[in-house]
Amino acid sequence: MKSESVPSGRSALLALQRATHATLQLIAAELVDLDLTASETNALANLADGRGRTVSQLGAAAGTRPTTLTGVLDRLERRGYITRGTRAGDRRSVLIELTESGQAAAALIRQTLADLENRALGGLPAESIAGFHAVLDALIEEGS
Repeated sequence: MKSESVPSGRSALLALQRATHATLQLIAAELVDLDLTASETNALANLADGRGRTVSQLGAAAGTRPTTLTGVLDRLERRGYITRGTRAGDRRSVLIELTESGQAAAALIRQTLADLENRALGGLPAESIAGFHAVLDALIEEGS
């Protein structure tokens, strides 16, 4: 059931922005040796499962427009983290896949994210985490 209005006082979106910036700073500090931008980290984290994706699929998973993602992919390819090839049966579609060094970086990123999430949210009740995910899903849906 949706509430009729957002409670006054503390803005959830401003708190989310602060939390996002703080989280990005923590991730950057913990992954400083990789020397990646937040967008590059996001792309690699979304490829960490080892499944190749098209630019559109990766953009949807990362919450980034394909046109914005192109520059990120250019940089990752130059650094040897990804390759771009064609999909079997569809030469027009570009498939993004991790290289061996990309797999190592992506695994480190995923582990760092999991560790940070466990530290930050580990003491919260499951209902709170579920509510948090419901809020995130509603915001994603609004932006879609």
